[in-house]
Amino acid sequence: MKIKLKEIILLPNLISLFRLMLFIPFLYLLVNLDKKGYRNYVLILIFVAFISDLLDGYVARKKNMISEFGKIIDPLADKILVAIIIINLYLNNAIPIFYFWIVILRDAAILFGGIFVSNRIGKVLPSNLLGKFAVFSIGIFIIIILLQIEKNSVVYTLILDISCFLCIASFIGYIIRAIDVLTWKKNENIP
Repeated sequence: MKIKLKEIILLPNLISLFRLMLFIPFLYLLVNLDKKGYRNYVLILIFVAFISDLLDGYVARKKNMISEFGKIIDPLADKILVAIIIINLYLNNAIPIFYFWIVILRDAAILFGGIFVSNRIGKVLPSNLLGKFAVFSIGIFIIIILLQIEKNSVVYTLILDISCFLCIASFIGYIIRAIDVLTWKKNENIP
């Protein structure tokens, strides 16, 4: 699988690259989260990242600009931003340890599994709707944390449980899809 320069400069990929670069202000704001107003700036950046995630996919589909590079950079940008936020919130004791590990291990396994599958089939396994719901639920939980919703409230518990369930379900779904694709590719080569 080769990435061509003309793929990188496609509008949806530039939007994804913009989202990836948001890690810089995210890092600064999260390190200084206790400063007045910084939580609001993080919430604004989350909204900007969310809109850019919707926009890059919409433009790619609408303008027929789907590319292998886009299939890599879009979920990579999401994973990096989520990791930066989750790690920072964990270090500040703002999220439960089990949630930290569910999100980090899921994303790491999908990232390295994706590399393995891509090397085997020569293409990137694109994200699916269940994976997008999982990332969305992580974002909602992060917002709940930033809004400082009480940890023993029904809203906090419900969002946490839904997010954990979706993270685990999307990981299992990814494994099933990867096995199917690898099995199909293997059988395709049989004379």
